[in-house]
Amino acid sequence: MSSVLLKPATLVPLLLLVALAAVPVVARVTDQPFYLAFFARIIIYAIAASALNLALGFGGLVSLGHALFLGLGAYSVAIPAFHGIDNGWVHLLCCVLVCALVGLVTGAISLRTSGIGFIMITLAFAQMGYFVFVSLKQYGGDDGTTISATSKFFGADLGQVGTVYWVALSLLALVLWWMARLRVAPFGMVLRGTRQNPRRINAIGLRSTRYQLAAYVLSAVLCGVAGMLLANLTAFASPSTLTWMISGDLIVMIVLGGIGTVYGPLMGALAFLGLEEVLKMTTEYWMAVFGLAIVLIAVLGKAGIAGLLDSWGARRPRQRQVKQKAPAVVTAGEEI
Repeated sequence: MSSVLLKPATLVPLLLLVALAAVPVVARVTDQPFYLAFFARIIIYAIAASALNLALGFGGLVSLGHALFLGLGAYSVAIPAFHGIDNGWVHLLCCVLVCALVGLVTGAISLRTSGIGFIMITLAFAQMGYFVFVSLKQYGGDDGTTISATSKFFGADLGQVGTVYWVALSLLALVLWWMARLRVAPFGMVLRGTRQNPRRINAIGLRSTRYQLAAYVLSAVLCGVAGMLLANLTAFASPSTLTWMISGDLIVMIVLGGIGTVYGPLMGALAFLGLEEVLKMTTEYWMAVFGLAIVLIAVLGKAGIAGLLDSWGARRPRQRQVKQKAPAVVTAGEEI
């Protein structure tokens, strides 16, 4: 167990979680509330990327429409709040039920295809959701709507940045723990086998599409909860949350961090949003530099940041073994 924790691919993310737990203290000491809001956004997107990683990394479902569920989660807060409902449990119930139902219907239809067909259908559903919310002029239409009644649980208001930060960080830690357990559980192993060879999974009597659909629905609900947290953080909900570009950002985060890894989405979200923020402060042409940086990272580390840490951690024991097995130098006059 201790050797597993000492691996860089495990140790670095754990240190990142500890560092994230220290952010509120640093923000208070330095009197910089921006840090708290910025890292809260990173944590929320790490949750959304972890949700997509369940479908993409474990199940092999390349979805370009997961922004649909992020937006549904945001509007699960915005629409009840528009009517004066600030009960967080009502918001959460709406989020879970709507995302589960939409995920079940869209997933069942999308899984009738595969490859590029699956990608295009999920994209089409997300665009349909986008235009639905654009047409809802009562809730701001294309301009979005401000959330005046944020979610309240047991008197705690998620509209407070500090509160939503700790709730999001706790949820992220729980999601990462669950993903680590799921990865080696029978369901997760079947799901990963489906990604590699669905025909073989079907041949042993298991329905691969059922496992993929279950993963897709779970992923949709978890992504919706991330959208709910994001809406409380920004106190705003907009159809722009449902665009394909947001889905693309989530995929890039997973690729940067490491597809199919437990901690990859966290490291990918931190690298993606952190690099974006640094470049924004450095140059007005940050988008061009940002694109080149992502391409460079993807080319140099095909397995993502987690893969680089794994290879680094595996290289160190090999170097020790080589040093231990190195033959002694025989000097002249010595007997062999």
